[in-house]
Amino acid sequence: MTHRIKVAGLQPVQVLAGLAGIAFIVFGVVGFTRTGVGDWAAQSFVLGFSVNPLHNLVMVAVGVLGVLTALGSGLSRMYGWLLFAGFGALFVWDLMITGILAQNPAQEYGNPLAVNANDNWLHLGLALFGLLLAVMPARRKLVEDEVPVVPEPRSEAFRDEPDTVTPPANNAITEPLPMHHREPVTQEQAVVDPKTERVGKDKIKH
Repeated sequence: MTHRIKVAGLQPVQVLAGLAGIAFIVFGVVGFTRTGVGDWAAQSFVLGFSVNPLHNLVMVAVGVLGVLTALGSGLSRMYGWLLFAGFGALFVWDLMITGILAQNPAQEYGNPLAVNANDNWLHLGLALFGLLLAVMPARRKLVEDEVPVVPEPRSEAFRDEPDTVTPPANNAITEPLPMHHREPVTQEQAVVDPKTERVGKDKIKH
């Protein structure tokens, strides 16, 4: 028996990535019901978070990506890294937009996502959630593999020998006996016809 460690079935990181993706989609769709899709300058609030159509579209796109990456544990961890990097950078930018940290380096773009102070902390929480997904360990199990039995090779001494030996039918001799094994010819059996080959005297049995 040999043992190996294998990833066991559906991973928790896949479940969390799928649930997060669904939550993002729901949040974005609810935001669209508040702001509509015709006026991209419209602004509204969902549970105290400021949203606009562009913000809603970003949420829906992030949610769809989460549902797709939930199909594999490796993809789910990659999704976690994307959440950590994206929302982490957005959190820093939010602090600059709201004037909490330094000055907004992209001040000419204004506030395209219509973020407020509540959005700042929401984005920080989403970045930490992404980091949790990225480093979540996989659930594994120990698997026993059966080693196949390989037959031993035949010995060199028996490799060229036939498997069975079939005796000749009716005990017939298939090969002539050597000359020294032949019975001598008696005098009565000797042929004295001059037209035939005479038998040597040494072969006549007296």
